[in-house]
Amino acid sequence: MKRLLVVLLTASMSAVFAEETPEAVDQKAAPEAAVEVTQDATPQEELPARLPLNELRVFAEAFNRISSAYVEEIDDRTLLENAIRGMLSQLDPHSAYLDADSFTDLQESTTGNYGGLGIEIGMEDGFVRVISPMDDTPASKAGIESGDLIVQLDGTPVKGMNLSEAIEVMRGEPGSDIKIMVVKRGESSPTELTLTREIIKVASVRQRYLEEGYGYLRIAQFQSGTGAEVEKAIIQLKDEGDLEGLVIDLRNNPGGVLQAAVEVSDVFISDGLIVYTMGRMNEAELRYSATSPDATNGVPIVVLVNEGTASASEIVAGALQDHGRAVVMGTNTFGKGSVQTILPLNNEKAIKLTTARYYTPNGNSIQAAGIKPDIWVDRSKVTPIDGSPWRVKEKDLSRHLSNASTEGASTEEGEAKPEPAERMALATRDYQLNEALTLLKGLNILSKTIPKG
Repeated sequence: MKRLLVVLLTASMSAVFAEETPEAVDQKAAPEAAVEVTQDATPQEELPARLPLNELRVFAEAFNRISSAYVEEIDDRTLLENAIRGMLSQLDPHSAYLDADSFTDLQESTTGNYGGLGIEIGMEDGFVRVISPMDDTPASKAGIESGDLIVQLDGTPVKGMNLSEAIEVMRGEPGSDIKIMVVKRGESSPTELTLTREIIKVASVRQRYLEEGYGYLRIAQFQSGTGAEVEKAIIQLKDEGDLEGLVIDLRNNPGGVLQAAVEVSDVFISDGLIVYTMGRMNEAELRYSATSPDATNGVPIVVLVNEGTASASEIVAGALQDHGRAVVMGTNTFGKGSVQTILPLNNEKAIKLTTARYYTPNGNSIQAAGIKPDIWVDRSKVTPIDGSPWRVKEKDLSRHLSNASTEGASTEEGEAKPEPAERMALATRDYQLNEALTLLKGLNILSKTIPKG
């Protein structure tokens, strides 16, 4: 019997899923490429010969007692589904039972197009913890940040809800409102926010130039076509100017499709191991290596990460860091280093089961540890200080000596240009990005001054 396997690499079962369509299967990729592939199911005779019969008798007795004595009548099918949910919920935060509606939501979400708030969440101590808001969505526009705690949804406490139920409440018709109670990180009192649901169309990749020669690549999440989008973005940057350095922004990227993370890493790494996975099943032990030349021809790269950088995005950061291909800057990442496999059951239902851990090329597990940046830069606010207009320079002194090398040159040619207003605006708006740009300039200058050969 054939069983359909689909592998996910997201930070949790959440309001944002990343999955791949069957058409996107790459024959070079291993089955864990987060695509629909056929796989031989474990034959029945390979299952353990001895089952815990005493425990099964206890389960059957508990089932019978609940079915017959619970204060309200409950049908056996619902009771069995709840038992499956209970088994999975006690394993780890990412294993879960997907009923027909949840399975449908997951399949719809693989395109990055759905109705909701655009927020990646997980459960923590019975509350909903924000992993990261997605770019340009109701959640990000409302100021929701990674680490925020959601305690109420439309006046209903989330304590007692499971993750699927919380997701169901947050999703809804585009244009409809939802009130959520949020406790910001570092604060004790909650804040009520009213968000309007939208059709969430997550743009996976965006690019632009920060300054002449220095490009910016934002990857919001890893969808099935993200690898190809990154390649096109690099080509477009090259067409628009002379690319001398690149910032890859993975902040608040909750992850997504494993194969997309491998393909993105392959754009910047010419050879060697990208990531490998290990689990109890033979099929879970896989290795992914680079196959393409570096599309940027070795220009300096800085990767920006933070606590919202999770899962597949940690694979990219870890691969580029271990290969010495990029400097990782920011704060510690989320630390999700496990692989989930979607195992469809009968009647359009499935289980999402953690089947493997993944490791960076140097053999480091990201699980619960995350990626440690090479240069730690906290998110900060910068206040510019105006220079004194009364400060005297040598050229202002009476009878100062002239500079023969600048005689006849215009003021613009003879003096260093001041920092443009755009750069100062970048520093005040996004300090981490400004620091990444500063580092890129230093790396570029250093590469030109070091003799080759």
